[in-house]
Amino acid sequence: MKTLMKIALAAAVVAIAAPMAMANTFVAWKVSGVAWNDVLNARAWPSSQSAIRAGYPNGARLQMTGRCMNGIDLNDIAGWSRGAQRNAVRSTWCQIWHDPGQNAHWQVGWVHGRYIEPQGW
Repeated sequence: MKTLMKIALAAAVVAIAAPMAMANTFVAWKVSGVAWNDVLNARAWPSSQSAIRAGYPNGARLQMTGRCMNGIDLNDIAGWSRGAQRNAVRSTWCQIWHDPGQNAHWQVGWVHGRYIEPQGW
């Protein structure tokens, strides 16, 4: 019985810690290039036909997971110039970690790379 409880406890820790670790993977990107009266839609899947989960205006900081379509990893291109990073993601979708309802129900979403850029410090 103790072994079963240890396994259950370990599974619970992994279930809680994994999303928290993903949320801290990559933070240094922001929304850019969206029309003044519009927002960047964060979608459930990497498709313009996918359900919209939230909208973010220009300048909003995004928590990136690092994963983009077409095999691009934001961590791998982090040392590139800002322009080169932006060009690398310009025509693909990148994954974010966000709380669309602002109710502590964090989830992954997808934004199109055309409307994001590295956050300048």
